[in-house]
Amino acid sequence: MKDVMRNATSSSGFTLIELMITVAIIGILAAIAYPSYREYIARGQRTEAKTAILEDVQFLERNFTEANRYDEDSAGADTVLPINSAPREGTASYSVTATLTQTAFTVTATPITGGRMDGDACGALSINHLGQKAATGTLGRDSCWGK
Repeated sequence: MKDVMRNATSSSGFTLIELMITVAIIGILAAIAYPSYREYIARGQRTEAKTAILEDVQFLERNFTEANRYDEDSAGADTVLPINSAPREGTASYSVTATLTQTAFTVTATPITGGRMDGDACGALSINHLGQKAATGTLGRDSCWGK
């Protein structure tokens, strides 16, 4: 009978030390995983911006084939880019613009001020009519356009 009483009164569960160790382990894992997750999201956003830029470049090259110039279409109207922000759906992270002349262009994706890519290490991404790519941020062109 004493054994039954002893088992009924003893508590089974976690001690405070075990709980604190578990919380510390979760904290360490979160400290490692969160920056990696943020970089993964940033790479995805940059990929969306690069895709938008390249689609606009293709549009401008098709326009040049038809009109023999970048800044106007074959009817003489000013050229308007089909993609003005990236990503196309959801909250825009980049604003896509172009500087056009008759024989040259530069298409640029600039992070939107206050958006999730504001302050990104790649900065604004751009490409010109010669296919020369650029990035204004601290990571540099090769790191930003390579991944």
